Amino acid sequence: MSHKVMQLCLSSGWGGLEMYPSRIIPELARQGWQVYGLALSGSRVADSMRDAGITPLTVASKGRALLGVRRILAYLATHDIGVLHCHKSSDLRLGALLATLRPSLRLLFTDHMGVTRPKRDLYHRWAYGRVTRLLSISDATRARNLQAFPLPAERIRRLYLGIDPAPYAPRLDLKEREGLRRELGIPDGAIAIGMPGRLTHGKGQDTWLEALSGLQHARPGLAWHGVLIGGLAVSEGSDEAYVAELKALSETLGLADRVTFTGFRRDLPRLFEALDIVCVPSRNEAFGLTVIEVMAAAKAVIGADSGAIPELLDRETGRLADPGSPAAWTTAMAELADDHALRERLGNAARQRVLDEFSLAAHVGALIGEYQEGAGAS
Repeated sequence: MSHKVMQLCLSSGWGGLEMYPSRIIPELARQGWQVYGLALSGSRVADSMRDAGITPLTVASKGRALLGVRRILAYLATHDIGVLHCHKSSDLRLGALLATLRPSLRLLFTDHMGVTRPKRDLYHRWAYGRVTRLLSISDATRARNLQAFPLPAERIRRLYLGIDPAPYAPRLDLKEREGLRRELGIPDGAIAIGMPGRLTHGKGQDTWLEALSGLQHARPGLAWHGVLIGGLAVSEGSDEAYVAELKALSETLGLADRVTFTGFRRDLPRLFEALDIVCVPSRNEAFGLTVIEVMAAAKAVIGADSGAIPELLDRETGRLADPGSPAAWTTAMAELADDHALRERLGNAARQRVLDEFSLAAHVGALIGEYQEGAGAS
């Protein structure tokens, strides 16, 4: 088979799902594949594909894509593209139509969201019936997918996501780290407890603030400072009403002077170096990309014991806590805050696990295996 694949993502949004194609394009190229893209004109997805080194075919809208299906078919034929990788369920209508009109095309779909609503009506049976392989990003999402999708179990595979761990390797010297900590409002000698992620309901920032309040009362002599990392505006992917709620909650809990709202930051790997403990209390992660980013940074991490996060963390690499129990988070924070050696041991083990199991190179290698198996290649 020709080693050519088209990444299909007709989304105007910008989140983990939309970032995924541009994240894997360079690694696919490094591993010998020629990559093409199909995206909406003027979208951040299209821009990110260009930044990743390819010029995508673009369409004005999903409707225009369906009306222009013959143009897309001609493009696939001209470039001898044998694999179409779809990332958004609403794009499967186009993907399934292309696979129907070009029977040699292998269609793969990654469920980035962890679908729970059953999709077994006539339309979905047709659309998913054209899917060669459905890729679930964790065992937790695969269990949901088996219930939701009209596909036999052997066509639904678990394929963990991966990251390039290199940017997360610690590289700041002591002076640079201290300067960054001052920039973030962290007092000298304080334990810095961070939480990265979009500021939206379900990510658990409210639980995190309540847990910090509990820490303040349970351990009045402990010097600590909270660092909340994430955009504060809709344009940065956050819920502005929720941001206002969090700021009000911070005031009510008496944390205004002990928590920094950083706003959106592009230097997340470097910010991790300023922190001692990182919390990810998201209630229902389909995978937990932020968790493996923290792990790659060799930081002590506390994750929610729900969704897919328990697949990434164990007692050797971090701690888990009930996302519905601020008291459980307070307890875990206190344990890690009290023990520098424990934080260091957990962080080093966590980074090693990312190197062993969650690298982008390993993820793309396994993905290529699915591309080839779907084509019947050896």
